[in-house]
Amino acid sequence: MLPPGEGRDVSENQDERIPDAAEIAAINATHFADTALRPADLLFVFGTREDDLLRAEKACALWHEGLCRHAIVSGGVTAGGERSECAVIKDAMVARGMPAQLILEEHRALNTGENVTFSLPVIDAALGLSNIRSVICLGNTWTARRYAMTLHRHWPDVEKMLVTIDSFATPRGLWHTEAEFRRLVLREWDKIEPYKVRGFIAEWP
Repeated sequence: MLPPGEGRDVSENQDERIPDAAEIAAINATHFADTALRPADLLFVFGTREDDLLRAEKACALWHEGLCRHAIVSGGVTAGGERSECAVIKDAMVARGMPAQLILEEHRALNTGENVTFSLPVIDAALGLSNIRSVICLGNTWTARRYAMTLHRHWPDVEKMLVTIDSFATPRGLWHTEAEFRRLVLREWDKIEPYKVRGFIAEWP
């Protein structure tokens, strides 16, 4: 399980940092790793304090399109909140038409590692991990492949697909031209190599 300090040991200078052309190209080529989709046994909805309704809308769209049979929503109560991320997102998914009984719940996680490690026992108890052969990970654009890399570290055998979304008007390919988008992407990009070294995530195709 990841320690409570996950995410605090990366560079804090993203506000001022401007990536050069080579780094922009590397991020575009490797960090944004959305995959082709096919029907999966499970949709893994990573909790968020930002764009939570957008996350719920996308999750329901994937279900309505027949791309998942079940979902799990993972996310605890964060600073300033009264309800867990899981509760907020699940309620929004149900309001958009996905049956509540198809949505598993995990209400404690406060970081991506905990999303995975706290959710695996929930999935196992409800569905059986051995019965899940494919998972679609759903999360923010800027976190990108780290969702699947975290899942791969703790659940290597299952096939992983990735869908990422955001509410920026700026196209994803131009992320580096908008200050807040750039800050978020660079913050996550800078976590990849240290997290691999520390065993928090695993290389994922």
